[in-house]
Amino acid sequence: MALETCGSCLSCLLVPLALWSIVVNILLYFPNGKASYQLPSYVWHFEGICFSGVMILLLAVILITLECSVFYRCCESESCNKTYRSFISIVLALLGVAFSGYSCIVFTWGLIQGPFCNSSGGWDYIFKDTAGGYLTDYSAWSRCTEPANIVAWNIILVSVLIALSGLQLIICFLKVAAELKRTLCGTYSVFVQVTNY
Repeated sequence: MALETCGSCLSCLLVPLALWSIVVNILLYFPNGKASYQLPSYVWHFEGICFSGVMILLLAVILITLECSVFYRCCESESCNKTYRSFISIVLALLGVAFSGYSCIVFTWGLIQGPFCNSSGGWDYIFKDTAGGYLTDYSAWSRCTEPANIVAWNIILVSVLIALSGLQLIICFLKVAAELKRTLCGTYSVFVQVTNY
């Protein structure tokens, strides 16, 4: 019951999450607040701006439009109309699962790999062989000499992006479950529409 009544509010929750993903990912382009540094490779995958941001935002807007629009009709029967809306919502929510899942995987990989920083050996991913062990080894953070505080900057922003894409993933899964429940257990038939002549 809760999924059915809250199914429409789930799409609205995706909008601020997508906007925050865009903002936080843009901050990754400016390590320590400056634009003069080299950037890590995962930033150029655009997962925070494109997949977890713009694509989720577009999906959310389309889902909200499908839920709120009383003028949208794809067929004559009201039951058929609801069925197609639910089907489109399920497909869009599954796309949201794919987009946010991809983002979550790339962000996690970026967190494990560590920041791209300058050390005594030059610019490199100096923590890439630690399998994320640098996260709790604060004394190792000083090996990154430039940009200043890049390890903390990277950990905080990438962790926020993992949380945002994880929440998007959960919301999209709940949206799929709500729409499947509405379609399969609702009061209208799923795909077969009988018309009387």
